[in-house]
Amino acid sequence: MSLLHAARKRHSTKAFDPSRKVPENIIAELRELLRLAPSSVNSQPWHFVVASSDAAKARIGKAAEAGYPYNLPKILNASHVLVLCARTGISEPHLETLLEKEEADGRFVNAEAKAGQRGSRLLYSNLHRYELKDAQHWMEKQVYLALGTLLLGAAELEVDAVPMEGFNAKVLDEELGLREKGFTSVVLVSLGYSGADDFNAKLPKSRLAAETVFTDL
Repeated sequence: MSLLHAARKRHSTKAFDPSRKVPENIIAELRELLRLAPSSVNSQPWHFVVASSDAAKARIGKAAEAGYPYNLPKILNASHVLVLCARTGISEPHLETLLEKEEADGRFVNAEAKAGQRGSRLLYSNLHRYELKDAQHWMEKQVYLALGTLLLGAAELEVDAVPMEGFNAKVLDEELGLREKGFTSVVLVSLGYSGADDFNAKLPKSRLAAETVFTDL
């Protein structure tokens, strides 16, 4: 399947077939896609929680029960549910961990290159921490880059998916102990295969016309 065909074919799944599970080799590919997702200055301010068992999905489901019950079946009947989380702060240890990993992976040809990367990342991190004061929003934007990567990757691998903001983040953070670990839940993604009640699978895709959404200079 071409990437464009996958994009045209994908839809937000409204009902999953609970009897079908996504093979683990495909889940492994999707996990790797998330790990490789782009982020501003390679900040990687995220963490991903994967639920596959009924018990694990029920724990995620508590966040839908608390105000968003219409999303509960999409969680419980999915094959896998992912919680995409953002860091609650830009910490110096995290910045140093990134730098050391880049060095171990051979990103720096010399000490000057390493210093340049440290300075560039600090420039943007400090801009959002101290001047714009929107660090949390900035980190969450990076999580949405990972979300787009996941959704397109799932479509290319012929896995159905639905992203969900309709959940109680406070309940989920408490259930998973996320804030104590320095994270907060941002968006859920259920993965699996479309069920018989998935009305959205039968509807044509609707997007604004190209001449509306593009300007050629």
